[in-house]
Amino acid sequence: MPEKNAPITMKDIARKFGVSVATVSRALKGNPRISEKRRNEIVEYAKSHNFSPNLMAESLRGGKTMKIIGVIIPQFTHFYFSSILSGIEDEALRCGYRLMVAQSDEDYLREVNTCRSFCENKVCGIIVAQAKGTMRYDHFQQLIDNNMPLVFYDRICTGVNASRVTVDDYTGAFSAVEYMIKTGCRKIAFYGSSMKLEISKNRYNGWHDALLKHGINPDDCPTMLCDNREDAERITPAVLQSDNRPDAFFAINDDTAIGIMYTAKRMGLRVPDDVSVCGFTNGQRAVACDPMLTTVEQNGYEVGRLSADILISKVEGRTPVDKVVKRIVRTKLIVRGTTKKI
Repeated sequence: MPEKNAPITMKDIARKFGVSVATVSRALKGNPRISEKRRNEIVEYAKSHNFSPNLMAESLRGGKTMKIIGVIIPQFTHFYFSSILSGIEDEALRCGYRLMVAQSDEDYLREVNTCRSFCENKVCGIIVAQAKGTMRYDHFQQLIDNNMPLVFYDRICTGVNASRVTVDDYTGAFSAVEYMIKTGCRKIAFYGSSMKLEISKNRYNGWHDALLKHGINPDDCPTMLCDNREDAERITPAVLQSDNRPDAFFAINDDTAIGIMYTAKRMGLRVPDDVSVCGFTNGQRAVACDPMLTTVEQNGYEVGRLSADILISKVEGRTPVDKVVKRIVRTKLIVRGTTKKI
């Protein structure tokens, strides 16, 4: 059974009372075929354990599908996530669906409550990128157990077996680092997120393997836990003043890369003559900085479009709800002014 105060499923209720799921369903609807005593027991137990019915299944049995898709965005302010949302929305509208969108703000409890709220508001499926603060996955497993169509994008949850759309993070990082090596860089620092996130692992591995391929020991290159501009501007001065000063940086996203670049310039270093910088996103800020940023194109719009396509296929029965569908969107290195030319 789920832990105390966690939502439960019809299966859990059926197991508690030693009856079938169909009996639980009838009892919750007040069906007179179930004795009043048993109905009351089941209803009270469901209420006390935060039960939320599988609204999608109910609507399908009634011959109607609620054409609202729930979407959870980690942060609205990120260009990449807003471009994904655009892809989701365009595909959803094309197929006659509307969106209900919420921001987790990288918070686990907020993510849990949003999933619950979506179910209560009768969404027909959920598209989500895992929050950085999420270390437990009961709320996602709950959706799967209730046959709620679920698709992860970008930040996938390895704790549950669900459909997902990701970009080729490893190849994108490998290509970027290899390019900088070919321009003469030999000590390339890595700025990344927590290794609990798959995207950070994959981009780190791409950085690592590119160095090894070209005979560079990764242990000789600085690695920093840093994935935003503020932290990059705070820690980069010490990195550039150290005896192990890098001649290039590969950052997990554009904002971090831009923080590195402006810090280097404030310290009197020339970009890219003295230090090269490469990001990962290719958002609007990449072309608004000086010099313009070399970065890896993620194609967020296509990530969003594919995520919606997979979810809608499940909602409409063309793909079984429990079938795990995986799609990978290719990346592309966009060379601009923060790296040298080959």
